Amino acid sequence: MHNNIYLRSSSVPKVNWFYLVGTSTTLNFYVCFLVFQDQPKLPPSQAQAQARSIDPDEYSYKASILRLLKNKPFMLLVVSYGLNVGCFYSISTLLNRMIIEYYPGEEVNAGRIGLTIVIAGMVGSLICGIWLDKTKTYKQTSLAVYIFTLIGMLVFAFTLNIGHLWVVFVTGGVLGFFMTGYLPLGFEFAVELTFPESEGTSSGLLNCSAQIFGIIFTISQGKIIDKWGTFAGNMFLAVFLLIGTAMTGRHLY
Repeated sequence: MHNNIYLRSSSVPKVNWFYLVGTSTTLNFYVCFLVFQDQPKLPPSQAQAQARSIDPDEYSYKASILRLLKNKPFMLLVVSYGLNVGCFYSISTLLNRMIIEYYPGEEVNAGRIGLTIVIAGMVGSLICGIWLDKTKTYKQTSLAVYIFTLIGMLVFAFTLNIGHLWVVFVTGGVLGFFMTGYLPLGFEFAVELTFPESEGTSSGLLNCSAQIFGIIFTISQGKIIDKWGTFAGNMFLAVFLLIGTAMTGRHLY
């Protein structure tokens, strides 16, 4: 599931954006195929160092997944991570619809708000990653970011209809900063909780959880918006972010 950013221009046909995306992804494919190594000379983590010492014929992904499924702290993280990122996917997908309900005719600005969310999320991911690398406070940082995500969701929901589009830019940016900033925290926290299991397996389960919750939340929020409006749809997500915050807090005990 990907973020929906509606980019429109009166002078450039919309189909040109598809050519642009197709060209860039094709170039990325060739760069990965021709330039990237199969693996770095030195293992990037202790888990990878241990994985390299194991004969590939002796390693079982099925057994690894089963061990992870029995790891209660990790499974708690899988669900809380899925709730957070699933909410982000839902907001990104339905953003244009939510903006147009309160600001008719602002399709272009709806796309710009989506772009603001993405850019703010990039900054959030970078800052959270650097902070986590320096402090190693996985539990505290994850909980703090989750709390700020919940607060950002509530502020976004309550201010969306006040009639000032610039406020939506600000609240959307703040929400994107913390929601996307949680992504590297989730991956790093998972590595800590599952060592010496492969990071690829734990990351795959996190992504699977995010996709499942993203589909469920997008469909559910869309139906709620149809019946009760955008505010109810956003509060629906806020409830699950509250649940995710509580689950994240349990890692501290």
